[in-house]
Amino acid sequence: MKKTEPDTQSQDGAVSAESATRLIDAKIAALADWRGKTLATVRALIRQADPDVVEEVKWRGVPVWSHAGMICTGETYKLAVKLTFAKGAALPDPAGLFNASLDGNTRRAIDLHEGAHLDTAALKALIRAAVALNTAPKPKRTSV
Repeated sequence: MKKTEPDTQSQDGAVSAESATRLIDAKIAALADWRGKTLATVRALIRQADPDVVEEVKWRGVPVWSHAGMICTGETYKLAVKLTFAKGAALPDPAGLFNASLDGNTRRAIDLHEGAHLDTAALKALIRAAVALNTAPKPKRTSV
């Protein structure tokens, strides 16, 4: 893994947007198999669904997509590319894309396996729903 410049890295390990884009490009290129292709496809779909998405890299190289808060991460494992949605439990999923981390109160994930079909329209809808949740006005707290 390429080390980032100290002045481009924050305390949580995030790097600048430009550096993040380069690091994600490098990660995809290094995964010269179905996982790299899958991560590249997912990345393109996220960008199509939200042209204002911000790419970040955190936690030792994990791609993160954000818009007014985290949308999802893109982790790669030997047998899966995992998209973990930070607020997935609060998102509508009529197509049933979420197939992992279903027991938690907050996150939900999609495990993509080699050769599996991805409903691109449903993924884009999920991304847009996550952005809408992140950008929705927060309810005002009233004092008692």
